[in-house]
Amino acid sequence: MDKKTLSWAFYDWANSAFATSVVAGFFPIFFKEFWSVGVDSSITTLRLGVATSVASVFIIIIGPVLGAVSDQLGNKKKLLLLFAYIGCLSTACLFAVSQGSWQLALVCFAVGSLGFAGGNVFYDALLVQIAPTKERIHFVSCLGFSLGYLGGGLLFLLNVVMVLKPHLFGFADAAQAVRVSFVTVAVWWAVFSIPILLFVKEDSPSAPPKSNPIISGLKKNLQTLRQIRGETTILLFLLAYWFYIDGVGTIFRMAVDYGLSIGLSSNDLIGALLVVQFVGFPAAIVFGWLGQKYGPRLGIYISIGTYIAATVWGYFMTSGMEFYLLAVMVALVQGGIQALSRSFFAQIIPQDKVGEYFGIFNMIGKAAAIFGPVLIGWTAVMFGHRNSILSIIVLFAVGALFLYFVKAPASADEAPPAAA
Repeated sequence: MDKKTLSWAFYDWANSAFATSVVAGFFPIFFKEFWSVGVDSSITTLRLGVATSVASVFIIIIGPVLGAVSDQLGNKKKLLLLFAYIGCLSTACLFAVSQGSWQLALVCFAVGSLGFAGGNVFYDALLVQIAPTKERIHFVSCLGFSLGYLGGGLLFLLNVVMVLKPHLFGFADAAQAVRVSFVTVAVWWAVFSIPILLFVKEDSPSAPPKSNPIISGLKKNLQTLRQIRGETTILLFLLAYWFYIDGVGTIFRMAVDYGLSIGLSSNDLIGALLVVQFVGFPAAIVFGWLGQKYGPRLGIYISIGTYIAATVWGYFMTSGMEFYLLAVMVALVQGGIQALSRSFFAQIIPQDKVGEYFGIFNMIGKAAAIFGPVLIGWTAVMFGHRNSILSIIVLFAVGALFLYFVKAPASADEAPPAAA
């Protein structure tokens, strides 16, 4: 494996620490038990869902424009690092948020989420330069997610030990250990983002802008959106992705909160998240092989079916052991559905507009993330936590239906469509 491929994939190793230790792991628990102490669990669920949605709105607004600008200026790496370090700084700031200050905690979390999502716009767009041939693109995409599971899992394991045995590390209690864990995430993310800056060479822009790049980017976005309306394959895929990735993201962000709300212990939930990381590492590699051999659509359908089964099971779940088993189910497909969606999209877009199109791709993913967390939060308030999880099934079903009608290249060797 060449250095640039590994360096690109290592950014997933870097930023997955935020996704694992913060988004899925300690933030929901700490938000409920420390920053929102004494508040009804349904209210904390709603607040967390709304904060996640607000962060998504910002990336929806700026993501496509920045993607178009990066295509014109050839500065995807610089913009990636800018957003990454915004995310690192805001994550580190969680250490200083005092008990009961739930508003400030949500602000730091929202800005960190913005940095995470914004960096991914440019990280995803670099994929076609790292794997320019269709023979490699599914494997390379899945490699990134695989290393993300491993890297995020290793730091999460350290953080879990810190929280369970705080005195071994010189901490006063578990709460201090959790706060320090946010700092370790920031440092991990910052340090392991360096290889992509040093060893990934970015292609020169094909047509530097003649006017202000932001204005030019806005114009190009409008042109692209008009063009997509006539590109049935791309439009149908984005509609499919909108729905099923909403389900994936909602489960990822709200699983721990849901488990706490139905009475499971925080130790069981954290242990299950660790299982996800180390099962997800080899599973993502398997999906890369599956995508290369049979195409990405089959892997996405397998993932959607597994998610629907896990959601139904989650409705009846009553024990920590069941949560562990559900975590394994999700771990087997979570990296695969995200990685194959990314490489599927990379196959069907014009190759000289990857930043612009991946800005829209991430915009769609974040637009979906607006509705899912709020939907499950609102349903929890209106109908109870158990009923709320069933609302996610419709997202997967509609996504699978739209995906059925996507006509992608029959062979992985086919050339991508030319830019208009």
